[in-house]
Amino acid sequence: MDHARLTEYGLKKPGTSLKYPFDPDLPVLFVGDKMFALLGTHQDIPSVNLKCDPDNVWLVRQTYPTAVLPGYHMNKRHWNTVVLNGEVPDTEVLDMLEESYQLVYRKLTRAVKEAISGG
Repeated sequence: MDHARLTEYGLKKPGTSLKYPFDPDLPVLFVGDKMFALLGTHQDIPSVNLKCDPDNVWLVRQTYPTAVLPGYHMNKRHWNTVVLNGEVPDTEVLDMLEESYQLVYRKLTRAVKEAISGG
């Protein structure tokens, strides 16, 4: 898995955009006005910060202890840093991206959701 594939997959979701709010070398996927994936590096290895259900955050970290870490510079109860070193299967990373999108989308205001859905 790499940043290009994650970005391509993420941008197919309704209401998404790619922005650079923190640094020109730090792309962030947004749904509406909220971020759901921050594409960065962890010890010079590509990584992505993704939102996770707090009830499952520890399970994912225990399943992949060297590749799924508490979210760097994020609320560690809700965010994981996923190191894209091949340890986590691509399908699992895409599932995590989907979960992050859905968790963030659910918290958008009704007006933003309606603007995204066109109704």
